[in-house]
Amino acid sequence: MTERVVRVGVVGVGALGKQHARVYHSLPGARLVGVYDADGPRSAEVARLYGCRAFDGLDEMLPEVDAATVAVPTVEHHGVVRALLEAGKDVLVEKPMTVTLAEADDLIRLAEDRQAVLQVGHIERFNPATDVLLATVAEPRFIEVHRLASFSPRSLDIDVVLDLMIHDLDIVLALDGSEALQVDAVGVPVLTPKVDIANARLRFASGLIANLTASRVSMDKVRKFRVFSPRTYVSVDFAGREAQVCRLTQGADGRPEISAERTSAPEEEPLRRQDEAFLEAVLRRSQPVVTGGDGRRALALAHSILARMAETDAVRR
Repeated sequence: MTERVVRVGVVGVGALGKQHARVYHSLPGARLVGVYDADGPRSAEVARLYGCRAFDGLDEMLPEVDAATVAVPTVEHHGVVRALLEAGKDVLVEKPMTVTLAEADDLIRLAEDRQAVLQVGHIERFNPATDVLLATVAEPRFIEVHRLASFSPRSLDIDVVLDLMIHDLDIVLALDGSEALQVDAVGVPVLTPKVDIANARLRFASGLIANLTASRVSMDKVRKFRVFSPRTYVSVDFAGREAQVCRLTQGADGRPEISAERTSAPEEEPLRRQDEAFLEAVLRRSQPVVTGGDGRRALALAHSILARMAETDAVRR
C-alpha cells in the first residue's frame, strides 16, 4: 500500500512563511505544491527556490492542496483561514490565530463543521526544551519569564503581547489549566505606536503566580522560562534549547540537599517538529498538538492583559 503524501501549500511567504516552505520541501510526508503571497515577485522567488508553483491567488491554490500553512499578517488570518476551511482544507495558522476572539470562535466552529484539522503555530510547544519542562513540572507555584528580542520590522501590525508574550502564555496555560483570576499589566510603546515592552503578573485559580516580561526593543535575545513547584525548580532556555532541573532531596545524612541536573535538548528544529506534527494530524485525522481551542485560550489571556494595560494607562493619564 502506498503511503499517502499530503499536498501542502503556504500562504504568505515572508520571513516565516518562507521557512515553512523550506521545511515542507524537505519532509517525506509532504509535497510542497506551491506558495501564494500578495507580493508576486516574492512568491516567484520562493517557488523557484523550492521547485514548486507560484499561485496568482488563493482561489487558484485551493483545488491543488490538501492542507496549508497560513503565515500572512495577523489581520488577514481570519479571512484566509476561513476560505481554506470552507474549501475543506486542513490548516496550520501562525500565532496569534486571529485578531479577535469572535474570529477565533468562528474558525473553531467552522473547523468542527468541516471536520478539518486546525492547528495554531505556537512553536515553543515544539522546542525540545519544552519537552523537559512539561515532563518535569507538576503543580507549578511561581513562573518567571523573560522573552526579549531585538527590533524587527516584521509583525508590527500587532503589539509585543500578541507578537512575543503569547508564546509564553501558551506554555503557562499548558502547565496550569486553571482560570486567571487576577491580571495586572503595564506596557509602553518605544519604537512603534503599539506596545513594545510589556510586563504582566497573573494569579490563577490554582494558586499559581506568573510574572512575564516581553520586549522587542532589546539589544540581547533572551528566552528564559523559570518554574518553581513543590521541591522542584526548572529553568529553561528556549534559545539554547537547554534545561536545568533542581530538586530537593534527602542526603545520606538525612539532611535536605539540592540535586541539580542540566540537560541539553536534542538538536531538533522546532519548526520542523511543528510541521511534522501538523502532517501527522492531517494523515491520522487526529487532534493536533496545539488546537484551535489552545490558540483561543492564549489569545483570550493576551486580550485580558491588553485590556488591563489600557486601564492602567488611563489611570496614569
